[in-house]
Amino acid sequence: PAVAVATWSPYVLSIFHPVPSAFPPSGSSFLEQRQFYEDNGYLLIRNLVSDQDIERFRNEFTKICKREVNPPGVMIMKDESLKSQFGQSERVVNKVQDFQEDEELFRYCTLPEVLKYVECFTGPNIMAMHTMLINKLPDSEMQTFLHPMHQDLHYFPFRPASRIVCAWTAMERADQDNGCLVVQPGTHRTALKPHGYPDLEGKTNKLFHGLLEEDEKIPKVHLVMEKGDTVFFHPLLIHGSGINRTSGFRKSISCHFASSECHYIDVKNTTQEHLEKELQDMVSKKYNATSVELKVRLGSVPFVTNQVSSLS
Repeated sequence: PAVAVATWSPYVLSIFHPVPSAFPPSGSSFLEQRQFYEDNGYLLIRNLVSDQDIERFRNEFTKICKREVNPPGVMIMKDESLKSQFGQSERVVNKVQDFQEDEELFRYCTLPEVLKYVECFTGPNIMAMHTMLINKLPDSEMQTFLHPMHQDLHYFPFRPASRIVCAWTAMERADQDNGCLVVQPGTHRTALKPHGYPDLEGKTNKLFHGLLEEDEKIPKVHLVMEKGDTVFFHPLLIHGSGINRTSGFRKSISCHFASSECHYIDVKNTTQEHLEKELQDMVSKKYNATSVELKVRLGSVPFVTNQVSSLS
């Protein structure tokens, strides 16, 4: 499939019903894997990304933390309260976002072993829409790095949801102790729900939105993953992650992919409108601008800016 990088169906409504198993059967066929995804909204593939690739991503992340490399356009998120204690290091940086201009990290988005699954959901013309390397830092009772249950589509002004998928790869073991992903199987068949800042104890991070009303009756599954395991999930799947209660880190690398046939939507008068306003305020504050207007460029092939790879 062809992959491009971007600068950044109607909802199927159904009643949730628990599935017999939280994970696809070992050695399952492609059709069984696809059916598991359709039923649950996610698919976990063990040992998909090699140790060699993950170590290359880890090394590049370390260089970014130390400012040995400075890729354009990358957003680096830090816990500023730790900077005086640890300086420029992975002990301070909790996320590297929008790394499409970093040649080494962006390799993740072109890995054939990842794209062969992505293509099943997006079709052959694939765009990398949103990239992240998350370094979940050791946390405290403040729950600084907890991400409440949410749907990723809340952050995306493009559709249809059925042609968007996230690939999320563990760079080391992820479990309940260090804040692994938590999913609610089957919730991808519900509509996009209202999001905001949940009423949680401790600090709330900017843009870490969560569901304003959570249905506690829907079962949750903790995705315990080993290094190289990769989960693909639907943008309407309700998911989140807990805090890291260990003294180490929990790293993951991810990309949201979409079909080039997707189209942008106007978020005015939708549940996403307040997010647009928050982004405008953040940009205005950062650049000391009196007025900010967010625009998208539409065309025959929406938001494709650069052809980066062609894989057969």
